Amino acid sequence: MGKTKIVLQFLLMFLLYNLIILYIGWNIFTWLKVLLPSVYVPVLTAILLIVAYSYFAGHLIRSIPLFRIVGSYWLGFLQYAVLILPLADLIAYIISRYTDADKTIAMIGIATFIIFAYLLIAGSYNAYSPVIKQYELMIPKTAAKPSKLRIAMASDMHFGTLSGNAHLNRLVERINGLTPDIILFPGDIIDDDPIPFLRKKMGDKMMELTAPLGIYGVLGNHEYYGNKIPEFLEEMDRVGVKILMDETEVIDDRFILIGRKDKTDTKRLPIKELVKQKPADFPVIMMDHQPAELVQAMEEGIDLSLSGHTHRGQMAPNHFITRRVFELDWGYKQKEQLHAIVSSGFGFWGPPIRLGSRSEIVCIDIDFV
Repeated sequence: MGKTKIVLQFLLMFLLYNLIILYIGWNIFTWLKVLLPSVYVPVLTAILLIVAYSYFAGHLIRSIPLFRIVGSYWLGFLQYAVLILPLADLIAYIISRYTDADKTIAMIGIATFIIFAYLLIAGSYNAYSPVIKQYELMIPKTAAKPSKLRIAMASDMHFGTLSGNAHLNRLVERINGLTPDIILFPGDIIDDDPIPFLRKKMGDKMMELTAPLGIYGVLGNHEYYGNKIPEFLEEMDRVGVKILMDETEVIDDRFILIGRKDKTDTKRLPIKELVKQKPADFPVIMMDHQPAELVQAMEEGIDLSLSGHTHRGQMAPNHFITRRVFELDWGYKQKEQLHAIVSSGFGFWGPPIRLGSRSEIVCIDIDFV
C-alpha cells in the first residue's frame, strides 16, 4: 500500500509538472508566433523539453555540468513563470477586447520578457555579490583574556557546480579581510556531492583561510543528501576545517564550541547531552545548521546559536514560507540569555538567483563582560 501511494504521488507530480511546462510553452509560442510568424514550433518544443528536464538530467549525467547549470536557471524561471504568466495572460485578455489582439500579445510579451530579464540579472547579482552582515553582542560571562572575540561565519555555501571557484575566492578574500579570531561554517558547505568540489580543487583555495583559533564547521542537510560524508570529512580534514559532529570543544580555554549533527540525522544527540559538565562561567557557542530548536538552546544555557539553512527563502515571496516554518528565519533574536543568529547563506540552492535576500558573510563581535 505504501509503495502504491508513492507511485501515485510521483505520477501526480509528473503530470502536474508537464501541465506547467505545457502552459509555459503555450505562452512562449503564442508570443513568438506574433513576432516571428515563421517560427518552427517542433524545434522550440524540443528545446523547451530539454531545458525543462535538464536539472534532472544533470543528476543522472554528472559528467556534463551544463545540464545542471541550465536546469538550475530553469527552476528559477519556473517559479516566476507560475507567478507572472497568469497575471500577464489576464491583462492581455482584458486589453485585447478593446485593441488589436496581436499587438496586445506582442506588447505584453515584450513587457513580460523584460521583467524576467530583470529578475534574472538582479537575482544573479544578489547571489554572486555577498555583503557583510555585522552584529555586536555582549555576553555576561567570564572568560579568559582577551575578553573580545570576532567570529566570521558563512553558511550554505553549496560549493560545487554553480557556486564555484570564483565565488569561493570572494569568500576567502572577504573573510580574511575581517581578520577574525575564529571561522565557523554552520553546514551545507558543499552542494550534495563532493565530486565537483574535489574536481575543481576548491579545497586548495579554502586552505588560504586564516584564523588564530581555527576553522570549524558542522554538517548540513545537503552533506547528508550526497551520501558521501566520509569523503567530505576527509577533504575538510585535509584543508584544515574541523567538522564537529555532536562534539564539544573548549577553544583556547576561553569558551565552549558545540557542533551539532544536522536535524536530518535522527540519531543526533539532544542539546542537553552536549552541555553536560560544562564549566558554568564559560560562554557556550553552538552551531546548529537548522534553526529549529531555539527554545531548547535557551533552556540549556546556550549563549550564542549560529544557524543557516533557510536562505531567507532565497527567492521572494518564499520568505513568507520560511517565516512561518521557523521562529527565526533570518537575522538576530534574543531569548533570555540566548543570542540567536540565522544567516541567509553565502551560496544558494538550485537557481543562482536571490530576490528578497542577499548572499552574506556574518561578522560577530562579542564582548564577554
